[in-house]
Amino acid sequence: MTGHQAEQAPTTTVGALPPAPPAVRCPAAHPEDPTPCGGPTVVTILDRDNAGANGCEHHAARMLASLNGGRVCGLPDAPEGAAIRVFRAADSIRPFAWVNGPRTRPEQLSHEENRRRGEGQ
Repeated sequence: MTGHQAEQAPTTTVGALPPAPPAVRCPAAHPEDPTPCGGPTVVTILDRDNAGANGCEHHAARMLASLNGGRVCGLPDAPEGAAIRVFRAADSIRPFAWVNGPRTRPEQLSHEENRRRGEGQ
């Protein structure tokens, strides 16, 4: 070959998969919460003005924990006990659980933590 270089075919890795598209998450998942859904959409979380979002148990509990005056309602086809599981889980979850940093004020703590702090006073 005189001054010309042969073109090389593009190389590919055998068995490589293309990047996965972003996972679709339930409407109750906060955009800054990086966690995946914990199952199908089974409940609706309502705020004190009755605005609502449907969600999986995981994200619904996190949303409920982050609301003042929120409540949970099971969807008609939800498994038995889904709403009460969300309610109970939310009690021990800190508001905006995905935010890191010190948490010392009552509005930054879970309902459970606030009840424990109030005991013995």
